[in-house]
Amino acid sequence: MNQLVFTKMHGLGNDYLYIDARGGLHTENLSELSQQMSHRHLGAGADGIILILASETADFKMRIFNADGSEAETCGNGIRCFAKYVYEHGFTTKTDFVIETLAGPNRVVLNIQNGKVQSVRSCMGKPNFERSKIPMVGAEGKVIEEPIDIGSEAVPITAVNIGNPHAVIFVPDATEAPVAELGPKIENHYLFPQRTNVEFVSVIDRSNIVMRIWERGSGITMASGSGSCAAALASMITNRTDRKVRVHLVHGFLTIEWADDGYVYQEGPAAEVYSGTWLQPLP
Repeated sequence: MNQLVFTKMHGLGNDYLYIDARGGLHTENLSELSQQMSHRHLGAGADGIILILASETADFKMRIFNADGSEAETCGNGIRCFAKYVYEHGFTTKTDFVIETLAGPNRVVLNIQNGKVQSVRSCMGKPNFERSKIPMVGAEGKVIEEPIDIGSEAVPITAVNIGNPHAVIFVPDATEAPVAELGPKIENHYLFPQRTNVEFVSVIDRSNIVMRIWERGSGITMASGSGSCAAALASMITNRTDRKVRVHLVHGFLTIEWADDGYVYQEGPAAEVYSGTWLQPLP
């Protein structure tokens, strides 16, 4: 039986199991491995697993598998935890480096205090609002507060791609939103051929919003970096906020900025919880 060492980390409660796979893994069934390890009762419990890999084009490569076994293009909270892990575990001495993801390269800048990573600022790329780039079925153009039929009602969504697909819904109070009810219906709606993340957003003022999320492949999570970016971007393009906002989540906030260079930047904390050994047979 091959034993697997992992480290649990979280970004504002969005938790992942990190595996150093630079030397390879004794399994190719990463989808099933993520389902087993992520299970909240039968596994270690997480929103997914993240592999740390060598890259031919960047300093490191990251692969993300959600709790349901699906592979994600990118992950904002996962990126920050990844950056903290490789620095604090001695894989790099750089405080400014690039991580390869399926969504493209992601540059991270680390804020170090007393040798520890206190926060990470990462470039999430340029956003896309065109329907075909979400991707979303239908005629070309932006999807801004467009009603979609979910059977019992029509819900207005604003669609954003920031490395992965998002559908943002503005509500009076995000903390009371029917996330568990509407989230899966929209995630799996026929209009989204690659499924979608779903954000429920309420606006406090032009510099602060509250967000709750149904995450594609994981369900309700405590936070999402890319989801926070999408929530902020949707608020910006509908003129609800300025171009730099705090996104308030269950366990804290992220700062999201859509800068003058056209790129979106997120900044926030990351935490290491524990390391362990997976004793179950690898799939």
